[in-house]
Amino acid sequence: MARRFFFGKTISGTATIQPKKGSARNLHLGSPGGILQSIALSKRRILITSLLPRLPSGPRLCVAWACWLLLGLARTSYGAPASDTLCTRAAVEDIVVTPSFYSVLEDPTGTLTLADVQRPANARRFVLGARTASSMQHVGAVYWVRLPVSNQDSTGRHWYLELFDSHINDITFYGPDGQWHTGADVPFNNRRFRYKNYLFRLPLMPSRTEVFYLRLQSNSKTSFLSQLRTEELLDGYFQTVYGLLGSFYGVLLIMVVYNLFIYLLTQDQNHLRYVLYVLSCGLLFLSEDGLGFQYIWPELPWLNQAVIAGAPILLLLTFSYYARYFLDAPQRLPRFDPAVRAVVLGSAVLLLVDAVWVRSGLGFWLYLLPYGLIYYEAVRAYQLGFRPARLFLLAQALVSASLLFLILRKLGIDALTTTFTVYSLNMAFVAEVVVLSYALGEKIKAIKDDTIEAQKQLVEQLRSKQVDQGLLVEQLHQNEILKDQLNFELEALVVQRTQEIKHKSETIAAQNRGLLEANGLLALQSAAIAKLNTDLQVDLHNAQAARVTAQEMNFGEFSQIYPDKDACLVYLANLKWAAGYQCRKCGHGKYCEGRELHSRRCTRCRYVESATAYTLLQKCKFSAVKALYAVFLLHTHKGQYATSQMSQLLDLRQATCWSFSQKTIDAIKRRSAEADYNEQEDWTHVLLATASEHDDSVALQPVATTATVKKKAPPDMERA
Repeated sequence: MARRFFFGKTISGTATIQPKKGSARNLHLGSPGGILQSIALSKRRILITSLLPRLPSGPRLCVAWACWLLLGLARTSYGAPASDTLCTRAAVEDIVVTPSFYSVLEDPTGTLTLADVQRPANARRFVLGARTASSMQHVGAVYWVRLPVSNQDSTGRHWYLELFDSHINDITFYGPDGQWHTGADVPFNNRRFRYKNYLFRLPLMPSRTEVFYLRLQSNSKTSFLSQLRTEELLDGYFQTVYGLLGSFYGVLLIMVVYNLFIYLLTQDQNHLRYVLYVLSCGLLFLSEDGLGFQYIWPELPWLNQAVIAGAPILLLLTFSYYARYFLDAPQRLPRFDPAVRAVVLGSAVLLLVDAVWVRSGLGFWLYLLPYGLIYYEAVRAYQLGFRPARLFLLAQALVSASLLFLILRKLGIDALTTTFTVYSLNMAFVAEVVVLSYALGEKIKAIKDDTIEAQKQLVEQLRSKQVDQGLLVEQLHQNEILKDQLNFELEALVVQRTQEIKHKSETIAAQNRGLLEANGLLALQSAAIAKLNTDLQVDLHNAQAARVTAQEMNFGEFSQIYPDKDACLVYLANLKWAAGYQCRKCGHGKYCEGRELHSRRCTRCRYVESATAYTLLQKCKFSAVKALYAVFLLHTHKGQYATSQMSQLLDLRQATCWSFSQKTIDAIKRRSAEADYNEQEDWTHVLLATASEHDDSVALQPVATTATVKKKAPPDMERA
């Protein structure tokens, strides 16, 4: 009997699912898949039973686990019935909703409503789940899932639909009793059933087929995996799931507290890094299984999305930080470790960009390279003799096998998806934290053993030093006896030597008295000689000065008398103010030292007069020593001295020598015209024979001007 509801329509004539006798879960023997499943289970038991007795006791557990995992996939491979309608039976308590049970319609624009998808044109667009991907391939698009359910359960039990993926952002469930809206973007307390996954009650009428619709939208590639369970089964199932997850988080908490306590006692940074890594693991699993959203931040959906996106990145950073220092990679692999650190940071940045902006859903591939490099570091550390690295490799091998199932689910490959594989990552991480904790303890034990060995060597060294110290004490005792004997002999020798010295001292005292008398005579002679030397120096200076004033002298001898500018300025100052100082501005006779060397400043009007002012050297731009010698040469030769020869002698430009020669010759002419002129007077009188108070300056490199060209140059200058 057919019946139509506002949310869908009933369908009759569907295939049935027959349960196996004596079993109440997941065995569909009414279909070819159920028969194949029972055969697979039998073969699995026979193969495991035949293999285990032949192996040693050590690897037996690992082989059993691997065989059970691989052979257990038969349930997923063969458990899907051929019918496209899901049937409930009284003997069945839970049913896995395989892709052959539901149909999918993709709505890229998200504008379709329930009435739109029920129209015949859109209803024909639904694709059977077995013929399309089992996950949402296009992020942000809306997917409509149509699930027909035929109720063949005569017991009147309530059935519930559970969606396993808790990351679906927006879910609307359409049923006979109305519609329910939930999702990861909705506060957890708004859910009808307070469960970590999404749970919907199916109002089924006996012997009828109902069609249920689900409107799904997600920001990531989430899965369509779901399962039907009876109300009686849910109670025990919830207790089992929450109990196991509680045990899982309890183990993580114990590891955190234990290693934190060890860190507080030993201050070993590795324990603190391990605590950060375990906390990151806990945060990742709280975001993956939905318990964090249920118990910690139920009213903050945005925080839930942030934790889902950031927890894997935080886990990558803390794991690499712990693993690198646990393996002592910076010391053991100094060239390779910086590259690993750079790859980890680069991957973290790319993952953050993908999670916030790109949202490709394929960001998990970025974890492979950094994890692979860290695994390679562990292999290299083990090859270099670091034994705890083998436990690290074992722990990572368990996690890698579990991550394989997670990647397959992210890619939409559900062929290997079972309850065991879904929670295998939790079990692998529990095994990992235990193994890594043991590895950390083994590393500490190795350090302790090294410390004990070092202490033993230190004790041996101390014992050796103690023996050496005993020998040294004996040697010191013998040295003390020898020292006393030598001291006694030395005292006798000192007394004898003292008497000899006393006798010689008396002799020396008598000789000193004679020497003092002789020194007195020598002092008188030295005074006389010093007076003679002084007189000779004065006579020599006077002779040189007289030679300067009387005859020609070369530049070397002249430089000895006037060696530098300071000597020239002293000479000019003494020559100018030989009769006393008198200010040229106000006539005041008192002065103080000016800023320039040997200049004088009037204490009344503050006028400063330099030593070269009102002399031939006023505003002279070259060496004062050379200028004085040029005046000396021109005065000695009566102004008849070639400028080219002067240029070579004084190492000046010929034009400079010619300009200064003209200035000096003019001064000689002015001096010869004065009334008190004497032909026998020395050359120094020319220095003060200036034409005015503002003479033209002589430059080191004069520029040829019209006035200079008009002056008559000597023949040798014209030739140059």
